[in-house]
Parts: sequence; structure tokens; C-alpha cells
Amino acid sequence: MIEVYGIKNCDSVKKALKFFKAHELEYRLFDFKTENLPCEKITKWLHQTEIKTLFNARSTTYRNLKLKELNLDEKEQAAWLCKENLLIKRPVVEFNGDVLVGFNEETYKRSFL
Repeated sequence: MIEVYGIKNCDSVKKALKFFKAHELEYRLFDFKTENLPCEKITKWLHQTEIKTLFNARSTTYRNLKLKELNLDEKEQAAWLCKENLLIKRPVVEFNGDVLVGFNEETYKRSFL
């Protein structure tokens, strides 16, 4: 089954879910606003992708927490991902051991169809 991590009202998550529904692909949504993501999951993702791919330095949460002023290194960014799941770029999709970050229709077509 396809595991989708994000929040329901995120535009990129909505696009991913619409894609899965349109192609009749079964998925489960893990909502960061209603479920707490274990740090072990984030650590696993960081073994499969880069911190700059996973850490959303353009998010409202990033700005509200004034993290730019802290000039975080990669280790500190990873720690913040564990503390504040809304700093994770969305959606994160797990399928067959792979991890995709963000929504790109062409990538989704190659990966899921």
C-alpha cells in the first residue's frame, strides 16, 4: 500500500491524493496534524534522501519559528524535523521501499503506473 505523509489541506498533498484516486491506487494518509510522526521514520527517510530535499525552509512554520536566524546545520535541521513535523516537505510518499518527496506528476506516473 502507498503511504502518504502530510496534511490534508496542503495543495501538494491534495494533488498526490487526487492522482492516486484518479488511477484507483490504494493509499493511506498519515496526517501530521492528527498523528505524531516518530523520529525513527524521519531518520529512515534521511538515509534515502537528502536533508535539503526533506527540510522545508520555505514553509510558514519555518518563518514563524524564525529558524533562518539560527543558521541551522544539517544535524540541527534533522532534529527540528523530529520536533516539528510541519517542517517536512509534503507529501512524503513511501511505496515498495522507496521514498518520494513532493508532488511531480511525471515522477508519479513513472513510479506508480
